[in-house]
Amino acid sequence: MKRQHSMPFGAEAVHGGGVRFRLWAPGVATITLQLDGDQELPMTAADGGWFELTVASAQAGSRYLFRLPDGLLVPDPVSRFNPDDIHGASEVVAPTAFDWSDGDWRGRPWHEAVIYELHLGSFTASGDFAGAIERLDYLVELGVTAIEIMPVADFPGRCNWGYDGVLPFAPDAAYGRPEDFKRLIDAAHQRGLMVLLDVVYNHFGPEGNYLHAYAPDFFNPRHATPWGAAINFDGEGSRVVRDFFVHNVLYWLEEFHLDGLRLDAIHAICDDSTPDIIEELAAAFKSVPGRARHVHMVLENERNQARYLTRDDFGRLLHGTAQWNDDIHHAFHVLATGESDGYYVDYAADPARLLGRCLTEGFAYQGEASTFAHGERRGEASAHLPPAAFINFLQNHDQIGNRAFGERLCHLASPLAMEAVTAVLLLAPQPPLLFMGEEFAAAQPFLFFCDFGPELAQAVTEGRRREFSRFARFADPAVRESIPDPNAPATFETCALDWSAIERAPHRAVLELHRQLLLLRHQWIVPRLAGMDNGDPRLAMPSARTLAITWRLGDGSLLALLANLGDDPVDATPPPGQLLFATANLDATTLARGRLPAWSVRWHLQPGDSR
Repeated sequence: MKRQHSMPFGAEAVHGGGVRFRLWAPGVATITLQLDGDQELPMTAADGGWFELTVASAQAGSRYLFRLPDGLLVPDPVSRFNPDDIHGASEVVAPTAFDWSDGDWRGRPWHEAVIYELHLGSFTASGDFAGAIERLDYLVELGVTAIEIMPVADFPGRCNWGYDGVLPFAPDAAYGRPEDFKRLIDAAHQRGLMVLLDVVYNHFGPEGNYLHAYAPDFFNPRHATPWGAAINFDGEGSRVVRDFFVHNVLYWLEEFHLDGLRLDAIHAICDDSTPDIIEELAAAFKSVPGRARHVHMVLENERNQARYLTRDDFGRLLHGTAQWNDDIHHAFHVLATGESDGYYVDYAADPARLLGRCLTEGFAYQGEASTFAHGERRGEASAHLPPAAFINFLQNHDQIGNRAFGERLCHLASPLAMEAVTAVLLLAPQPPLLFMGEEFAAAQPFLFFCDFGPELAQAVTEGRRREFSRFARFADPAVRESIPDPNAPATFETCALDWSAIERAPHRAVLELHRQLLLLRHQWIVPRLAGMDNGDPRLAMPSARTLAITWRLGDGSLLALLANLGDDPVDATPPPGQLLFATANLDATTLARGRLPAWSVRWHLQPGDSR
């Protein structure tokens, strides 16, 4: 099977031979195509700032750049592949040269999602698409149904988290060729795994973005962002810009057959138009050819805008499928570690109650004032939404990597606390997300790393250390100097997972716990989630750190959680129904009495429609 998404820009093969090149460059009067390093071919100007040229001798594998009037050579912003990194020539790619074997793949419904977030460069020893294929069977055995890959859009240097990409259509050559990425997706589908990809539509990285030089209308100085002028989604010329990102969505979903995209930090997108770009992108998801298959739009949004997650009266999506729920992470983290600085201050006073609100209503902040944001109100009412609209997690790349030393939660919390919060995460109705290595309590940190040019590298290193200076533990300049340099090769290398650990204690036991919980999830909970609506949840708190919650599942069954997430034992009435799971510190006697030791969790399931 062949797949190709045709676009009105970039390099496209022409029927009968040759390649059509098309660039939007409204800021310059002329553009010259440099082909294969030795041909200089003037492009024809067209209306609206477009330049076009069809070259009969060009073919797959041809390398090309665009020369601006001042002599600057720039890659194609719609490059499908830049083999020599972001400053080098783009390569003409023939998408139909790849033969897909997943013609019967229709994706998976969202309620089946168990997500595994990974960074390709540090997930395996080889750090590439091929290496990830070798771990797919392990992920299936673990109980994962979807892998979520941090951005692969071409970034500067040999390593990066991916959020500094500047060529949104080009998989970074550090991971392999576009065909290698397709091979990974194809292999995942053969094993029943969805593949989701992180994409960044709120900014371009600080190195290698040449759009300012020839298409200043790509940005709107009326909106200021941490990265300078905002991407122009609502000013003059914005139709072309919007089309650029709409096609990016369709390109990944059609040409790469991905099962969904996670839109990074949509709160940092500036757009005063109606419909806004998020709504337009949601429409693009719905327009994917062969829409009988499941495709999912996942959001990251600090503003907790429930409007983007709304369903109609029949439970059908209006916009996004689900959102990463930072609120639940913060509540879990405060409970497990006791930390209360930075944004954790908003969760420090009553973390268990806020966790309970997340589990029963979605967001913890639904319009309440945020102390961390100096009293600004945050969020919208979300209790009407189904649990499937919220992705729960204990860890992700941000929450680990934005710490000075990249500590994972297992490095900060006790094993007892880790077992308890993991049990809550993996059996709750909301789709859970694991960050690579979490399932075996990996010893490796996940640090912030990058590989910028010398001048920018120094600024990033200094800025990284300066941002922690407001914390008491980093007041001493000598301590700040101990924060790993993001550009040092050792920083990146330190993050590579050690897969031999899964055969050793204590990692093996942690892995078996995750496998056990996910097996229970797939056997007892997932089959009952379809059609659940909001689950008519009921929350009680027998003590300040104890939660008693029930949800009505899609088949009328009642799922019940009783969790003591504190250091003191409590007495609580056990919920009715079959015991699905109890943490190791709940023996038969304790279970019978209803006594909850510190950091203990029990889950029950009661069939039928009666409460």
